[in-house]
Amino acid sequence: MKILILNGPNLNLLGKREPEIYGSLTFEAFFEELKKKYNTIDLHYFQSNVEGELINKLHEVGFSFDGIVLNAGAYTHTSVAIGDAIKGIETPVIEVHISNVHAREDFRHTSYIAPNAKGVIAGFGLQSYELALQSFL
Repeated sequence: MKILILNGPNLNLLGKREPEIYGSLTFEAFFEELKKKYNTIDLHYFQSNVEGELINKLHEVGFSFDGIVLNAGAYTHTSVAIGDAIKGIETPVIEVHISNVHAREDFRHTSYIAPNAKGVIAGFGLQSYELALQSFL
């Protein structure tokens, strides 16, 4: 099984940015833990702060991977283009969020990804990614 974890803007700052919301662990360290725990999955990781790069990556793997775990960050609430990219590919996508976006600002309650995703997991910290991986197993 081949799965991509795809992170959007500002998620490169995990471990530094608002640790009271996002925790103190870097995503790279967390990803290494996931690879050890789920060593039967061919796990890949990509992060970008650029919307077009996220779309390009969805197009690149969206017909050959078994699953995509996507945390599009703020693009979740603004990017029709990412939603359309997900609609255009075959690989199922799970939308994830570290925080409970529904307990935050009103604008975060709308997702342009969810209508085209297999499912949505939010509010369980970094464990949201692990729950998404388990959904593919």
